[in-house]
Amino acid sequence: QVLLVESGGGLVQPGGSLRLSCTAVAGFDLANYGIGWFRQAPGKEREGVSCISTTDGTIYYRDSVRGRFAISRDVPKKTVYLQINSLKPEDTGVYYCAPDRPSCGSYYTTDRTYDYAYWGQGTQVTVSS
Repeated sequence: QVLLVESGGGLVQPGGSLRLSCTAVAGFDLANYGIGWFRQAPGKEREGVSCISTTDGTIYYRDSVRGRFAISRDVPKKTVYLQINSLKPEDTGVYYCAPDRPSCGSYYTTDRTYDYAYWGQGTQVTVSS
């Protein structure tokens, strides 16, 4: 079953910003999990872009987004955010979030793909002038 719902995407010009939200469905406590953000560009594999662990708060970013993306967690609101700044056309894609192991897997710093069965619908980010 889908445990997390993504929102906040849109059409922005290069250099613009968006804040994506990843909210837990009723009954799912995301505080017990690392939460990862992923994206899938047209014609490409889904890739991990960032994860926030629940063990010690360690944060991981893919090299291509480090310094531009910022992940954060609001436990009372059961939401994890992804602030995306200085957007580039190559950031275009559908953004998804998913629960991960508490310490986060290696999907955000390698080419490993996350074999997860319950992806949500994602939120579309389009960067274009």
